Amino acid sequence: MSSSSTITTFAPRRISVGASFLFALVCLVALVGVPAYGYFVGYSWVDWTMFGLLYVVTGLGITVGYHRLLAHRSFTCPDWVKGALLVAGGWALENTALKWAAAHIRHHARCDEDEDPYNAQRGFWFSHCGWVVLKDPFRDQDEKYVSRLRQDAVVMWQYRWYVPIVLSGLALPFAVGYLYNGWRGGVGCFLLAGVGRTFFVLNSTFCINSVCHLWGSQKYGAADSSRDSWWVSLLTFGEGYHNYHHTYQSDYRNGPRWYNFDPSKWLIYTLSLVGLASSLRTASDDPS
Repeated sequence: MSSSSTITTFAPRRISVGASFLFALVCLVALVGVPAYGYFVGYSWVDWTMFGLLYVVTGLGITVGYHRLLAHRSFTCPDWVKGALLVAGGWALENTALKWAAAHIRHHARCDEDEDPYNAQRGFWFSHCGWVVLKDPFRDQDEKYVSRLRQDAVVMWQYRWYVPIVLSGLALPFAVGYLYNGWRGGVGCFLLAGVGRTFFVLNSTFCINSVCHLWGSQKYGAADSSRDSWWVSLLTFGEGYHNYHHTYQSDYRNGPRWYNFDPSKWLIYTLSLVGLASSLRTASDDPS
């Protein structure tokens, strides 16, 4: 009597020193500096207001701008609207729109394979944040997915000005806090609405790569590991309906039902009502 088993092997990955340092710095300040400042000094209503406002703005910059507009071409919009979305997405510190969208397109093309940038088959921690600090040996494959993005003048503008955009996203809460309460207000708002908000947006986005490929329902298909998680949608403006999204990638809605919590689709639809978005794509045979 014999038995056989399939052993999955993955390409080795080396640590990226630069990415590891930046990620560790954000985590250290967010997990130690932010609560310490809150305990010893405290945060004002301005700090909390800016935290909430920038969480929404930067989160939607990723979900609507980077994800549904660029990676999946779910709708079209004027260049100035696209530019605003890409600035908001840049403030989330999740890389340039060019690199983010190219890697995401590869994720869909090679989902659950070793070439998948955040392959959940490698475990929760890899798909959640390990992929950020490890060098991707398949990054050169993004070139075959990035050609159309390189032809987009707005995408390339954001690519060239990405560092100043990121810095402006951190300077904004400091400036608002400083105007409200001097240096003390500036430091507090920077910590909470700058670094703390960045940490929470990063981890909410990471939940789509990890949680939504490990736990949840597969109502729309089991061709890959994608799953729907309504509670992740609460954190990510509708991105948690991930099984539907993998099945109908170009649909501007991730939550197809009217009652699905999907602020990203509501924003896109609202933009279309006032003439700032068009060609909204939906699944031709939506089973919902």
